Formats: sequence, C-alpha cells, structure tokens
Amino acid sequence: MNEVYGDFIEDLYSVDNDDSLVLTFSPSSRPIKQRWRNNRLSAHFVADYLATFFPVSDEDPSSERRKKQAKGAVSYGANELLENAMKFHNNDALNCKVHFGIHLIEKPEIKVVLFVINSLSEEQMIKLKDFIQQLNENDPDEFYIMQLEKSAENDDDEGSGLGLLTMINDYEATLGWKFGEFSSNPQILTVTTMAQIPV
Repeated sequence: MNEVYGDFIEDLYSVDNDDSLVLTFSPSSRPIKQRWRNNRLSAHFVADYLATFFPVSDEDPSSERRKKQAKGAVSYGANELLENAMKFHNNDALNCKVHFGIHLIEKPEIKVVLFVINSLSEEQMIKLKDFIQQLNENDPDEFYIMQLEKSAENDDDEGSGLGLLTMINDYEATLGWKFGEFSSNPQILTVTTMAQIPV
C-alpha cells in the first residue's frame, strides 16, 4: 500500500541536494510532555544547522534578514511536523520509530524540504486523508478560518491542522503525504509528511 497526496518528492535522496540531516526518535521512550520540549529543541537545532549554509555578506544587507527568515520558517515547520508525529504516533507500533529529516535543495530554486515519518492507526489515517481532501477543495486562507472556528467550538479537536495551514499561509510551504506500511503482520501503517519551504 503506497498512496501519495499533494506535492511530494518520491525519492528525495536522488534529488541533487547539497546537504541533509536525519534524526530518529523513539516516541514511547519519554512522556509526551517531555517530548514537547525535545521537539522544540530539535526544531531549533535543525534551523541552526541550516543557517550555517546561508552566508551573511557585508555587501548585501538583506542576506542577514534572509537568513533569519529561513531559520524562523524552518524552526516553525520542524516543530510542527515533530509535534504532529509524536501526538498522532500509533503507540501500539512499539518498534516503529519517528524519523525526521531536512534537505537543502538549491536547484532550480533554493528550498528546504522537511519530512517526518511516523506510524498511525487506521482511524488516524482516515482523519488525515479527510483533512487532505478538504485542503485540496478549499482556499488555504478560508480553510484556516474554518478550522480556527471549529477548534474554538470544540476544545477536544486535536486534528485541526492549524499548524500545517500556518505553514502554507505564512511560509509559502507546499505539503505532501505518502501513506505506506511498516509491516503487514501485524499491519502497521505509516505516513510521511513533507513540507517544502522556499527560502
């Protein structure tokens, strides 16, 4: 079972990219509240890592601003993807770790590709596919307002997608998903969520 939705780079490692970094997490090894702190630290780490590839020039005053904007976009996107992966990880899939990666692609334009792979239950997969369908059918700004109102009405709504919509609306990210299987017996489903952010 392999299903791809949105703007997804199938074989990211075959793309001509200069640098990449992949981190692996065991989501069940720590309580979720500790994970939130680790997610933030990991997001800042990959943003700082990326920033080293953006030289600041005294002759180009905008280069410092561009570097800060890129760090902010990457930090936000990385934190959002990691939080979602940890929150929606299928706790029954003990052997399935969360993989998070960042790639810097420089051609034809400079963009950062963030991705996270995690397991999920069949129910979570159905909800995510419903979100993707709604995203495809609605204007991102209008969909953001709809989800904001829905979230305000229902405090228990954990799958609003507001963070993903913020990535689209505020950072011009394009999103893609790939659903697959970690194992077939027992069946463990996985999703790879990818965000491509121009910098």
